[in-house]
Amino acid sequence: MSTAVLTRSRPPIVGWLAVTTLTLGIFAIVTSEILPIGLLTTIAADFGVSEGTAGLTMTLPGVVAAVAAPAVTLATARLDRRVMLCALMVVLALADVLAAVASAYWVMLVSRVLVGLTIGGFWSIGAGLAARLVPARSVGTATALIFSAVPLGSVLGVPAGTLIGHVAGWRTAFVALAVLSAVVLAALLVLVPPLPARQVTSARVLRDLLRGRGTRVALLATALVVLAHFGTYTYVTPFLEQVTGLDPASVSAALLAYGVAGIAGNFVAGRAVAVAPRGTFAAAGCLIAAATLLLPVAGTRAGGAFALLVLWGLAYGAVPVCSQAWFARAAPHAPEAATVVFTSSFQATFALGALLGGVVVDAVSVSAVMVCGALAALLMAASLGRLGRSG
Repeated sequence: MSTAVLTRSRPPIVGWLAVTTLTLGIFAIVTSEILPIGLLTTIAADFGVSEGTAGLTMTLPGVVAAVAAPAVTLATARLDRRVMLCALMVVLALADVLAAVASAYWVMLVSRVLVGLTIGGFWSIGAGLAARLVPARSVGTATALIFSAVPLGSVLGVPAGTLIGHVAGWRTAFVALAVLSAVVLAALLVLVPPLPARQVTSARVLRDLLRGRGTRVALLATALVVLAHFGTYTYVTPFLEQVTGLDPASVSAALLAYGVAGIAGNFVAGRAVAVAPRGTFAAAGCLIAAATLLLPVAGTRAGGAFALLVLWGLAYGAVPVCSQAWFARAAPHAPEAATVVFTSSFQATFALGALLGGVVVDAVSVSAVMVCGALAALLMAASLGRLGRSG
């Protein structure tokens, strides 16, 4: 029996429960990946390393995910997708437990490698499954719901994890994530139907996809804007503590405000990108540039910092939607391959941004990294404006 027949024969609520489970899984992954942003100074102090060195907890998952996205997808192309999602969620739970009990910094980094493996595999496989779980007329809405997990990781995951970390210790925050991963695993087993491989992604499909001009434009734009964002946002907690002078509770509130704006940006972009994909993407880059460039000046006071973080969140909430939409338009015939390229490019520049940002923070200052990020975002908007017209 075909997947289409199976989809029609199940009650619609079953498909939506499966989509919600995928959303919760990506939420757990995104939160595990970016939680160190809210706890960076605490983690650095506990292990006796600099904040720039602690930024490796952000760099490593991105590097591994960039490699794991194509590697895991190609190696498991013929396996049931539900089996793979469950296996990857087990890896995530183990990673969070390992982080919670790490007695040395290298053990913490091993746990972050496991997080990267999960990101690359789960995101590449899960993000494109909406079409197999809900009716065709609902695929767009279901996909938007799955990708809403990205800003939700910022609006709920990081602030909640930061609060838990400041109240009960940063290790407790990772224990909570391990519990969440176990809950997602149970939900995957119960709510997601068997999903045998259908369109097998091969190395040839990926190579053909990378030859397209639309894909190359998407790669350049994504690389620059993600470099700009994570080169700066990784170190936003040290900035808010050292430059703005906020206490831990206020930092959590600021990250919450950023996340709420990110959710709004996600859904606004979901509508706008269908009408003006290039303009929406470029506008997001310009707003990120404005926010990060002004932070060292207007962000010295709490009011200015909060306002700019809201602007920043609104802009960055649009980035994953715009980037994924551009990749999808470049390869409508190979949705999983498009998601693999999106995930790999996103994570590679995520890692590079966190790494380069750490170098600037250690060598110059946390304010200097904001200016560098702004320049990268402006370059993204300019290059997209020039190349996107013919993309």
